Amino acid sequence: MEKKTNKFVYWAPRILSIIFILFLAVFSLDVFDMGLGFWGTMIGLLMHNIPSFILLAVLIISWRYEIVGGIAFILAGIAYIILALARNNFEWYLLSWPMIIAGPAFLIGILFLVNWFGKKK
Repeated sequence: MEKKTNKFVYWAPRILSIIFILFLAVFSLDVFDMGLGFWGTMIGLLMHNIPSFILLAVLIISWRYEIVGGIAFILAGIAYIILALARNNFEWYLLSWPMIIAGPAFLIGILFLVNWFGKKK
């Protein structure tokens, strides 16, 4: 039973990270509706996907060093909440909608940390 748990704790954050990065990348597709022309669309796609590229680099590093993924995904979730709330007047009920993005980032970060702590033992 412990071996199955270890496999789950190992693979869950990695698979969830890939799904999460793809989910974030989907939001960049709105650039096609802007009518920017070829180069404008390419630059728009690049700009919209910077967070996805950063998280992809974090995932590649985290594949071997789970502590990096644990800290980076949790910090990414916190940064997203801060940036989202800084755009509006702060109200506690506004905290619910940034959690749609930050929640999975927190979960992935926690799973990476659980895996890291498990390997330390």
